[in-house]
Amino acid sequence: MTVAIDVEGLGVHFRRNRRGRRNFKDLFAGASRRSRPGEFWALRDVSFSVQQGESIGVVGRNGQGKSTLLRLVAKVLLPDEGSVTVRGGVAPLIEITGGFVGDLTVRENVALMAGLHGMPRDAVAQRYDSMIAFAELAGFEDTPYKHLSNGMKVRLAFSVVSQLDEPILLVDEVLAVGDKAFRDKCYKRIDELLAEGRTLFFVSHNERDLRRFCTRGLYLDKGGLVLDGPIADVLDRYNADYNRG
Repeated sequence: MTVAIDVEGLGVHFRRNRRGRRNFKDLFAGASRRSRPGEFWALRDVSFSVQQGESIGVVGRNGQGKSTLLRLVAKVLLPDEGSVTVRGGVAPLIEITGGFVGDLTVRENVALMAGLHGMPRDAVAQRYDSMIAFAELAGFEDTPYKHLSNGMKVRLAFSVVSQLDEPILLVDEVLAVGDKAFRDKCYKRIDELLAEGRTLFFVSHNERDLRRFCTRGLYLDKGGLVLDGPIADVLDRYNADYNRG
């Protein structure tokens, strides 16, 4: 099988005493990779590979590196150690409403976001009606994005990103938002994407969702990979550790 995601010796660190990554001087002056006062490793020495068409669930307590790992795979962050190789484009359902422009209309934002993710203009036009229908925003196409409710914004973002043709789907807790009817639509759409042979990389605290969509799991703790195996085994280990406190 083809390897879709290959992670080798991955490490990334942040500062506790200031927002964001290290400054430009640190990045371009050959700064030491050793942790300095005020810095911590969010991930360290993490290695695994994901085959094309696999469904991977990432579990762990808050602050253990799950979302950081997802952002590294999405190329939103760059590693300080090791490498992340992604073969094929990604459809990122992370920070789901990020990138939309408040003063632009729904119609304009659909064209903008789909275009930024590489969807050709003719494909945007062809899929526009289905995206609006999925988001339940018929009649709101000419409404400025900033006037939408939070629920409307999330529905629009999921609708656009889930229509991308990229082979790898990155999902970070997006199914935890919205009402039950919207979540059911999301579940059905993800089922359709998996049936097409897409690769799923899924971060969630929802055990039911993890068991439904994933066959394999990665358990992260304190920035390290504790267990890589069948999702049932990974969840059993995580729950046992959690119950021990």
